[in-house]
Amino acid sequence: MSKLLAIAEKPSVGQDLARVLPGPFKKHEGWLEGPEHVVTWAVGHLVQLAEPDEYDPKFKRWRMDDLPIVPDRFKLVVRDERSRKQMSVVSKQLGRDDVEAVVNACDAGREGELIFAYLYEKARAKKPVLRLWLNSMTRTAMKEALAALHPGEEFDRLEQAARSRSEADWIVGMNATRAATIRLRSSFDGAVSLGRVQTPTLAIIARREEEIRAFKPEPYWLVDASFAADAERSYEGRYHAPAKSATAKGPRITTEAEAEAIVAACGGSLAPAERPLGTITKLERKQQRERPPLLYDLTSLQREANNRYGFTAKRTLAAAQRCYEEHKALTYPRTNSRFLPGDMIAEIKPIAALVGERPEYGRAAEYVTGLDLLPLARVVNDAKVTDHHAIIPTRAEHPVEKMGSDDKRIFDMVARRFLAVFHPEAVFENTRVETTIAARGEREGESYTFRTRGKLMLEPGWRGVYEEVAAEATARGEEDEGAEQRLPRLQEGEQVQIVSIESQRKETKPPRRYSDASLLAAMETAGKLVDDEELREAMKDSGIGTPATRAAIIERLLQVGYLERDARALVATEKGLNVIRLLNEHALTSPGLTGSWEHRLGRIERGEDSRQQFMSDIAGFARDTVKELDETLKDVRIPRARLGPCPVCGHEIVENRKGYSCWSREDPGCGFVIWKSKAGKTLPIAVARELIKTGFSGRSVTGFRGRSWRTFHARLERGLCDVG
Repeated sequence: MSKLLAIAEKPSVGQDLARVLPGPFKKHEGWLEGPEHVVTWAVGHLVQLAEPDEYDPKFKRWRMDDLPIVPDRFKLVVRDERSRKQMSVVSKQLGRDDVEAVVNACDAGREGELIFAYLYEKARAKKPVLRLWLNSMTRTAMKEALAALHPGEEFDRLEQAARSRSEADWIVGMNATRAATIRLRSSFDGAVSLGRVQTPTLAIIARREEEIRAFKPEPYWLVDASFAADAERSYEGRYHAPAKSATAKGPRITTEAEAEAIVAACGGSLAPAERPLGTITKLERKQQRERPPLLYDLTSLQREANNRYGFTAKRTLAAAQRCYEEHKALTYPRTNSRFLPGDMIAEIKPIAALVGERPEYGRAAEYVTGLDLLPLARVVNDAKVTDHHAIIPTRAEHPVEKMGSDDKRIFDMVARRFLAVFHPEAVFENTRVETTIAARGEREGESYTFRTRGKLMLEPGWRGVYEEVAAEATARGEEDEGAEQRLPRLQEGEQVQIVSIESQRKETKPPRRYSDASLLAAMETAGKLVDDEELREAMKDSGIGTPATRAAIIERLLQVGYLERDARALVATEKGLNVIRLLNEHALTSPGLTGSWEHRLGRIERGEDSRQQFMSDIAGFARDTVKELDETLKDVRIPRARLGPCPVCGHEIVENRKGYSCWSREDPGCGFVIWKSKAGKTLPIAVARELIKTGFSGRSVTGFRGRSWRTFHARLERGLCDVG
């Protein structure tokens, strides 16, 4: 009797498939067999593109004369020993005489298509291919998908895009890395890793770091006052200069003398009863309506989890993947869509009812299930759903009790977002008050305006799903406009007492370092930080990388020492900064360029562009890149830092490839050295200087990694870091 062979991406998915296929299944090492089906699996990527020396032994040596390396046909190799064992199992099943066809049951997306394509090619299989396309891992969804297998040819264009992406990364990364490493051997320890996606991502962070380092803070002053209409009604205001003021712009006053003069003119040195009265000269109330946010795609889920819980992009993806694979509680997470297809409309209320079985979601779910007509305009859009729809809860039981803390948090975010999107707008009352004070003393005849902002929630709408009133009074006192307040009832023309008035010195602040959340946003929109959801949605096709790969890109940059984490901030190391400085404005650093390539890969998927032309363009780009790197980096020498006298012998401490020491070829010194590499982290020069000068680091240093590869922070003492 002939059988179907199903190849899943992971063992857990293979076992889930066996549970819904006709059984019983007998367990073997690396595969399961039932009466009608054989189920086996990859373990992620079993097969990968071969290294250059697989094409020619001469490529073991890195020489500029051998570049660029552009294979006519790419070779595939089994990844490692563990992969070799499972690949042997898969190949054996593919070669069975009783297997009439093979089902590609890898993840439904570009990466899943690539895993299967490489595995199938490496095994030299010839069996006809069917495609299992799963958006959810519930029993119902799997049964429906198994009953509607697609011919494999329907996904040829997706495979072409997947191969193109993989081969393009190989060509550009391999050649650029070799060219840069060859030319910078004297300056860098180890390879100078470059890539068509990781390098523009590094450039975004490095250029922000350069802005921060070049930033020179400038002082300014603010004048704040407290007012009272009576004993029960008080509020605060911040001085705003008139438009034509020469000494201030908005609330910022350029000199301390001017700030003190304003305080004095408003009676700052007088007792409250002796101060001039203020008059409420303007009072405006406007309603603001706030629409519910769109459903989550992976990037927006990662961004919000980072902002809310401090999760890295990798941590969020791992939790979402567990909720999909293990708990069957969420739909496929590696999606770039924030919409649902029209054929899912009938699923919405049943899913809401299942979510509402948990008491924390009960009231919100009851509202959704009780709607006669669901608001679908911003939820359902077939044109914006390609491979996968937005991340939502599944139509199944949700075993929250069995989830770990990370998984619970991610499920909670998705469940609340799913319910919130069907709720009405939140309605706020925004109040703007202007209080004018007539000056006394030397400035009599002048007047000063203080502005106050208030925000009051009138109707919670979708925000009620989150059981929060956080938007009612968002504390933003450090911003120029001052904090939003919950204001008492005031009347225009009313006079108020000045309870207190004072000036405070501030300094302008440099741009903020990127966090996972803000970097993901910049990657999604090709380097442009776009906060508006609708505009960001429109720019997705030109982003850096894909939702499924962005977390791995960030981790790669950390791994090669170009970035390090400082709490939630991503900081470019000296090595990362030097790489981008040396590349200067090379196209490889441009977010727009790699964004356009991702856009072209999408066109290949849709049949609007040719794989052949794309790969030809990539080969040309690699040739141009090698030539440019050869010319621009040929005589580059990065000057070694000098860190002051050795604490032992007094000789000059100089940076070398592996550490900071007092010895050199000309003068061996005493042998004192602080090694650059400590527990998976390269010590910054600033930390080394501190250790040399004082013997310890003033504060904890972040970014170290233990044996489990978990990060930790620690204060350093020189006795633990130097080797004599």
